[in-house]
Amino acid sequence: MEIEGAGGSESERQSEIPSDHLPLLQPQTDGKLANRDSGIDSISSPSHSEECSSPHAATPLYCRCSSVVFNIANELLHTEKAYVSRLYLLDQVFCSSPPGGGALSRSSFPLDVVMGIFSNICSIYCFHQQFLLPALEKRMAEWDLNPRIGDILQKLAPFLKMYGEYVKNFDRAMELVNTWMERSSQFKAIVHHIQREERCGNLTLQHHMLEPVQRIPRYELLLKDYLHRLPDDHDDFQHAQKSLELIATAAEHSNTAIRKMERMHKLLKVYELLGGEEDIVNPTNELIKEGHILKLSAKNGTSQDRYLILFNDRLLYCVPKLRLIGQKFGVRARINVDGMELKESSSVNVPRTFLVSGKQRSLELQARTEEEKKDWIQAIQATIQRHEQTLATFHHLNCSLRDEDYTPPNSPNCSELGKRAPTPIREKEVTLCMKCQEPFNSITKRRHHCKACGHVVCGKCSEFRARLLYDNNRANRVCIDCYTALVGVPPSPASLTCSINRRRSILEKQASVAAENSVMCSFLHHMEKGAGRGWQKAWFVIPENEPLVLYIYGAPQDVKAQRSVPLIGFEASLPESCDRPERRFAFKISQSHLTLYFSADGEELQRRWIEVLSRAGRGEELQAHSSITEALEEEGEETATSGENT
Repeated sequence: MEIEGAGGSESERQSEIPSDHLPLLQPQTDGKLANRDSGIDSISSPSHSEECSSPHAATPLYCRCSSVVFNIANELLHTEKAYVSRLYLLDQVFCSSPPGGGALSRSSFPLDVVMGIFSNICSIYCFHQQFLLPALEKRMAEWDLNPRIGDILQKLAPFLKMYGEYVKNFDRAMELVNTWMERSSQFKAIVHHIQREERCGNLTLQHHMLEPVQRIPRYELLLKDYLHRLPDDHDDFQHAQKSLELIATAAEHSNTAIRKMERMHKLLKVYELLGGEEDIVNPTNELIKEGHILKLSAKNGTSQDRYLILFNDRLLYCVPKLRLIGQKFGVRARINVDGMELKESSSVNVPRTFLVSGKQRSLELQARTEEEKKDWIQAIQATIQRHEQTLATFHHLNCSLRDEDYTPPNSPNCSELGKRAPTPIREKEVTLCMKCQEPFNSITKRRHHCKACGHVVCGKCSEFRARLLYDNNRANRVCIDCYTALVGVPPSPASLTCSINRRRSILEKQASVAAENSVMCSFLHHMEKGAGRGWQKAWFVIPENEPLVLYIYGAPQDVKAQRSVPLIGFEASLPESCDRPERRFAFKISQSHLTLYFSADGEELQRRWIEVLSRAGRGEELQAHSSITEALEEEGEETATSGENT
């Protein structure tokens, strides 16, 4: 579902009315506007040439353009109000209301489940409710004196980057909702209870969760229409143009997520068609084509009605099942695309046939029309070619496969791999395997060093041996990436699934790389209010490229963060007497229903963290500097020097 134009806007219908006769439209009492609340309807406007040739040509063009610009800005305000009410439902009703209110509070369900479903929706809600909406309301109230909105959007558009985390997490959030709706009757009852409330508008939790994904493309459409109507010499034109560039980038991420959701819906329909017997609902699967076809019997050549389902990696050959209600199919054969061959048959007696041959089975198929045959052949050939291209790329695997975030400092580069001994990372600085991101333990998940790159990996990810030139060409334990680069072929498809082709998590940002270009980083002790766990020591980083996000790592060299905290809307302060932090140099950040306590090793470290977190919570620009530990060491050296001089 691409976000495209779908009809005229309210701004067009009022384009003839001069701006001085247009009152500020008030939202309806129920908070809804026709075709405005969903955030997916679009704006399409007539061209300037159409305006000039309209029957209202007596009205000056400037006045008509001015009124249309006002209407677009007014529409942005109205949709923003409706959108904030939807965010309120997600954050304050579904996510964080007390248990007595019947919502998914953190005391009723595991914290990782609630955070996994709602991600950073709290920060998104605070940004729109406290920053963007008030700015739009104030501007529309003084429109006669300051008729523009581009400057507001240009100032606040950079903060829309926070949607990236929500969009990346969206697939996992949908999976969690579906899983808990099936497995937990309490979860299902609470969600259904809230959905029946009038303010939910008879819409499901999943529908409301999709609204933030759809909102960014909505801004893009409104801003395009605004620019289209704005004269080139208008004071706001440059601001609006810059805003559109910033928003367009964020909109592409949202459109990608919407397309992924469409693919998931298609997979779910096929899953139901097969009676839930085939494990196909996976983000890596892509449905290419499906439909009825005739299969020719190998014994007597008779035709049988069958159903084919083509995915990016396999072809399912299905037979009908007898059902009283609804058509269902059973999978008779699975043919992998790997090794599949396609041959077009030519027989006068049996027209429109083609042969699909795979490692598991061969099928002679007959289409009902020539067009149907052509479509199937093109789809299967394209799938085979794409698979072969992927294999060819993989077989020519080199160091380009290595993500720079996963390359430890002082490790050999591509040309030196195996020829020069690496600088091993200290084991105590890593708590997770640097390949599969599973936590280490002393019994079943012990630490090992890759002798080629120096990564600290688990036994499963380093059960490969390759000859290293720097060690007199002796076989050494290496990780799967180095084995593939040194030997030239992967060890096994199963190993590839768990390492190279594994889906990246939104928390996979190597701590050492983030710390090198950070606004702030140091060890702190932390504790979450109401979580039931005591103080824990961790490595905290605010990256320079994400200055509004706090990453929490188990150790300074971990390749995956334990948690990320979007800081926009948080307030940083010293604990109150009722907090009882029980540690020296404590401070806290709080927002709505979430409070996190921290404890530093000294007063100066405490002061600097409070300053940085306060500025990030207000959305102010932050500049990178050297790590806090280095800075404190420098201050200590200066103090010692001054003491000696004294």
